[in-house]
Amino acid sequence: MKNKVTKAIFPVAGLGTRFLPATKSVPKEIMTLVDRPLIQYAIDEARAAGIEEFIFVTSRGKSALEDYFDHSAVLEAELAAKGKDDLLEVLQSTYMDSGQIAYIRQHKALGLGHAVWCARRLLRADEPFAVILPDDVIAAEKPCLQQMVEAFEENPACMVAAMEVPADKAKSYGILDVKEDMGSVVTVKGMVEKPKPGTAPSNLAVIGRYVLTPHVMENLHHMKEGAGGEIQLTDAIADEITAGRPVHGFRFNGQRFDCGSKAGFLQATVSFGLARDDLRDELMGYLQDVVQHPQAAQ
Repeated sequence: MKNKVTKAIFPVAGLGTRFLPATKSVPKEIMTLVDRPLIQYAIDEARAAGIEEFIFVTSRGKSALEDYFDHSAVLEAELAAKGKDDLLEVLQSTYMDSGQIAYIRQHKALGLGHAVWCARRLLRADEPFAVILPDDVIAAEKPCLQQMVEAFEENPACMVAAMEVPADKAKSYGILDVKEDMGSVVTVKGMVEKPKPGTAPSNLAVIGRYVLTPHVMENLHHMKEGAGGEIQLTDAIADEITAGRPVHGFRFNGQRFDCGSKAGFLQATVSFGLARDDLRDELMGYLQDVVQHPQAAQ
């Protein structure tokens, strides 16, 4: 197995029902966080990590997502004619070269593991790969996936991004059973998907970044049903432990926002807005006014 990670899978087949009615016609992944869609944050993070090929696992109704990465000759010409070079540069940064991006359909919603398995034919049998869930947006000085890829290249074993969560939230995540805690990296002896209250083996939860060895794809071939009757990616990773191969959790440096929830999306919007020089003062003034005079926002 080679150690260099150059391909990433983006499971984007979900219907985004928590954001209805917006997602009736707009894929959740292109809903905008400030002025960039969620998927652009994921793509930028992948590029920073050295990813060269981008595999999207989609479903019916996601054509707007595919169109987003296409060249727009009319819009380019309009911006160029008006001398809006800065906006033209922003537009061109969203383009993907021909052959760099691929789309695979997941015809049945059978779980995250199944979505990843759908991309199997676009990976060589000996190459590791990354998985990025665009719902998880991570603000970090060094992008999260880049941190993980660098750690993987030093120690090529399955690696999952991990963060500490309150005990009452553990039931919503895959939770790591830690064998050895070495700081930023932990060795894992087990993984439990959405444990029942009070049964979680730790407070370290798996979030939407993975760097995986080819063995995981082989494990997914078995189509083993897990929590919720779905094919769980965490189960295929846990099978590596059973097979005697190491699995690591990686405590990343950064702040994760759950943009799959309305509250998380709003929190991310405020945080990313405040991080912008062109927005910070006006937004901060508004937030302070709302806190002081809450009735004005109702």
